[in-house]
Amino acid sequence: MRLLLIGASGFIGRHVRARAAGFQVVTVSRSPGMGDLCLDLAAATPAEVAKLIQEEAPDAVVNCGGVTRADPAEMVSGNVVAVANLVAALASAPVRLVHLGSAAEYGHVPVGHPVTESTDPSPVGPYGVTKLAGTEIVRAARLDAVALRVFNPIGPGMPASTLAGRVAAGLRSDDAEVRVGSLAAHRDFVDVRDVADAILAAAGAPGPLPPVLNVGSGRATPLRDVVTCLAEIAGPGRPIVEEATGGSARSAEVSWQQADLGAVERALGWAPATDLATSLRDLWEDTGARSDRR
Repeated sequence: MRLLLIGASGFIGRHVRARAAGFQVVTVSRSPGMGDLCLDLAAATPAEVAKLIQEEAPDAVVNCGGVTRADPAEMVSGNVVAVANLVAALASAPVRLVHLGSAAEYGHVPVGHPVTESTDPSPVGPYGVTKLAGTEIVRAARLDAVALRVFNPIGPGMPASTLAGRVAAGLRSDDAEVRVGSLAAHRDFVDVRDVADAILAAAGAPGPLPPVLNVGSGRATPLRDVVTCLAEIAGPGRPIVEEATGGSARSAEVSWQQADLGAVERALGWAPATDLATSLRDLWEDTGARSDRR
């Protein structure tokens, strides 16, 4: 099966490529030299995207591209315009699209209730709003497509812009202590390699799929537990100082999330296979390997 992987140089995209045994993968990145092909979906025209798809003739397109941290205009460009261009290019192509959405599309949800795909989205902030717009564009296009709403991917290669990545980097730094904002929120953390397996399962699954599927662990974990576990893995050393204020605005407004995985298990036969402790140990080892290479 031939797969066109967009966003191949990103955190999730790299793991999709690494786990795509049995697939013939053509990678696409907006950064020159980071993939087999270089294309910025947001800057390209639908005709240019369609030409690339026609030339590569994939059986499925996986869109792992997107913008997570930027100003609103950049998020609109990377999460909405880019998706619109891709969807327009696929309008006449018999190709499955696997698009990566985000749990941020749900926004605030009732504490204690797992989030199903039928939950009304109520995103908080530009990221969730623009990711939801991208998902809705995919849904409205009536393609052979599925949007995977990925909850909080975690594991090796995690960027330092995330809580776990930042704490792991801080624990390996020369700083006297690692300072974090409030850790009161609960999140559903899912290993990035399990996410990659769900993406590949969606790309190769026969028949039509539901328009949206949750991809998570099915557990709500306190942020404090993630940080404590990382500190235990790192061993005695720098203390972690939790401040009552600070942290992300989204964590303050969205205090709890847990994915309901019933639909994805039925549609893809997929379930998460990696526990959080393993994800964090592998993240810790990866940050050490990256430090050694510098």
